[in-house]
Amino acid sequence: MEARIETLADGLGHPEGPDVLPDGRIVMVETYTSKLVAWSADRGIHDYADCGGGPNACMLGSDGAVYITQNGGTVGAWRAERMGRPSIQKAWPDGRVEEVTAEVDGVALQAPNDLSFGPDGRLYFTDPADYLPDDRRPGRVFVLNPDGTGELLEELPEAYPNGIVVEADGSIVWVESYERRVYRRRPGGSSELIHQLPEGHIPDGLKVAANGDLWITTFMSGGVDIVAPDGTAKDFLRTGGVPLNCVFTDGSLVITDFGEISEVTGDAPMLGRLWRVHVGVDGMPLFRGAIG
Repeated sequence: MEARIETLADGLGHPEGPDVLPDGRIVMVETYTSKLVAWSADRGIHDYADCGGGPNACMLGSDGAVYITQNGGTVGAWRAERMGRPSIQKAWPDGRVEEVTAEVDGVALQAPNDLSFGPDGRLYFTDPADYLPDDRRPGRVFVLNPDGTGELLEELPEAYPNGIVVEADGSIVWVESYERRVYRRRPGGSSELIHQLPEGHIPDGLKVAANGDLWITTFMSGGVDIVAPDGTAKDFLRTGGVPLNCVFTDGSLVITDFGEISEVTGDAPMLGRLWRVHVGVDGMPLFRGAIG
């Protein structure tokens, strides 16, 4: 599948984890500036909130706040000018940023990565360590309840759980970057491997289409892998660049792209782009929730 790409913005510093605000603006994190930013056709890119550290993804809550995974300020060798602590944050429309939690059930967070609300109003998120393929650490999947309590759902040895979504039936699906795998955990069940991505297709983010297909942005593949609900490979959307994460809106897939690079270094290249790809596919409506 060939992509018809519209560039909405460029010159971004590691844009990640986009969502759509009630007024139609695209909101995303910009890790290298430690900010939450938004895009609209009339204003272009503009500041939304200063998160500090290294915001990694965001999602709109039912309370009007944007929830953020805060990794503390690291991307490989890169370090933020103003480090934070690994946590879940939320940003209000007036720019205020609050820390929701830095631990779950007594377990300190190490580098929260991606997040998604479920139909139960709970917030599911991945918590890998830094991306170190040659020195792998345990990764985790957590869930937060609306009252702020939570639990560790999965302890994953030598794994990098990355993008996470919640399907229509409440199942959670996450991608694991080191081994290029896709896992599903059904409500009340245990996790199972549902798909193995090809060599060089390192998964980062993903979203669910209205028909249940998984659209997975794969780092360094130059595109998006499309996987059926049963785990069968269906198609590949070639975009070029380094697609990081995505969100469906109005029959299009909005993609945050790192830029034209061959390797990630300790520099902070401002080469990222925000793309709208006209795919003629609607997304599954995203669940919303709020954590007190």
